[in-house]
Amino acid sequence: MCNTLRPQSSIAHRVIAGITRHLQQGIGSIGELWRTPFTTVMTILVLGISLTLPATLHLFVKNAKYITEQWDSAAQISLYLKSSVSAKQAESLQQKLQNNSKIAEVVYISPDQGLEDFKQLSGLGDALAYLDKNPLPATMVIIPTKMASSSEQAASLLAELLKLKEVEQGKLDLEWLTRLEAIASLVRGMVIGIATLLCMSVVLIIGNTIRLAILNQRDAIAVMKLVGATDAFIQRPFLYAGAWYGVLGGIIACICVSILMGYFSFALAELTQLYQSQFKLHGLAFHEVFTIIFAAVLLGLSGSYLSVRKHIRAIEPTAD
Repeated sequence: MCNTLRPQSSIAHRVIAGITRHLQQGIGSIGELWRTPFTTVMTILVLGISLTLPATLHLFVKNAKYITEQWDSAAQISLYLKSSVSAKQAESLQQKLQNNSKIAEVVYISPDQGLEDFKQLSGLGDALAYLDKNPLPATMVIIPTKMASSSEQAASLLAELLKLKEVEQGKLDLEWLTRLEAIASLVRGMVIGIATLLCMSVVLIIGNTIRLAILNQRDAIAVMKLVGATDAFIQRPFLYAGAWYGVLGGIIACICVSILMGYFSFALAELTQLYQSQFKLHGLAFHEVFTIIFAAVLLGLSGSYLSVRKHIRAIEPTAD
């Protein structure tokens, strides 16, 4: 029984000892960073600013998506009726359209009401008084249901409504939205390209910083190898240093993004008031903050790993 307990106790002791060594080296690497505060702070700021740009562009794409989703649900179709259609026929058409399962609401605008609205909006009331007759047709403003408010489905609904004999012309207010979606897709591709380039720059920056740290401790590393330390043991603190650079750089990036979004939200508030809109910018969610920091840690580890694998192996103790 004692023989079976000893291997288990030995394994547990090794696991605890390994965890303890990792904790010691992880915490000790923080001290190594602050021995060169200027270099550390500058590196962290560069990493944070480098990650701020793609994170901010991501938020703009996300908010653009929210906007297009809201405008999709608010898509409307304007049907201009023929001049020969009477008020009674227009009322009958309104009831017919209201029964359509793809239509949520139908608003009838008579020619007189349309002219009055145009006078108020255009400011040309005095000039319009000289017209012999009202040139505006009766109009049906149709709001599709949420299921039929996408660009393709709304266009299909318009084509269906244009076949009605009372309809002279129709207009779908979604062409600009299609262009906006195309622009958002282009910006999304740009975000991916810029993020890739900046991530590569982050890896190179951290790799160069770790390389300088290794060269500064070249003699100490040679002594450690002389007394039997393995490359894995020696490179571990440098890997932790890269991870700490990533953590701190990711936090700086999140702070910078939050500050920028606060500034943009303040500037946007004046614009939304002019258009009587309640839209607000969406900032970083918790999972997005975690993703930024996690990605920064991976970049930090990648840069430090590439550096230590090359430079620590090249250091060998020499006999004097």
